[in-house]
Amino acid sequence: MAKLYIVPTPIGNLEDITLRAIRVLQEVDFILAEDTRTSSVLLKHLNIEKPLRSHHKFNEHATVQSVCEAIEAGRNVALISDAGTPGISDPGFLLVRTCIEAGVEVETLPGATAAIPALVQSGFPCDRFCFEGFLPQKKGRQKRLAELAEESRTMVFYESPFRVVKALEQFSEIFGGERRVAVVREITKKFEQTVRGTLTEAIAHFKAHPPKGEFVIVLAGKDYKDRSADSEEPAALEDDE
Repeated sequence: MAKLYIVPTPIGNLEDITLRAIRVLQEVDFILAEDTRTSSVLLKHLNIEKPLRSHHKFNEHATVQSVCEAIEAGRNVALISDAGTPGISDPGFLLVRTCIEAGVEVETLPGATAAIPALVQSGFPCDRFCFEGFLPQKKGRQKRLAELAEESRTMVFYESPFRVVKALEQFSEIFGGERRVAVVREITKKFEQTVRGTLTEAIAHFKAHPPKGEFVIVLAGKDYKDRSADSEEPAALEDDE
């Protein structure tokens, strides 16, 4: 029986594609892509020639049923996004749910995502964490942040470079300026950087150095105790490049 394959793609470094992902993309009948122009570059790099169909947040409601029917008719289909794992702050959930409800098998490959490497290299506890993705831009944003005020787990957020400083300022208002944070940008890319410190320090840093690139903000939970707080000298803001 044919399947829907969920295939992660690199978030920056093209070496992060897996051998299994390459094989699946070579074998399926067609590929659903968030942006066919972006995906064409990757497929050309991998020497893969397959029919591409557009599948993004603006058309997915209209196309999921026809895709599901194509798989039921015996055609294997792969879903990819512009970067990372489909369904994680990208289109994918609706198609997966539709296929499951129709009894179509879904196979999800492991692979690239920005949240996990950012979480691990933050230095905060990562055995339990809370992934928030992109917060609402306007309506519901403050309410959601207020709901997270008592969150004890490490929290992971995605943010646009145009809203990084504003987000950090809002975090400072809700969680306090001394809450520890790791701001990671351009993961796997040439100018990858991690800035660690308090929210107050991170705000000052990005006001002095305007944010550029893709950002993941990792915020310590309420109960996190920074070891440097026990020392006489305050910890300096860390900047890993």
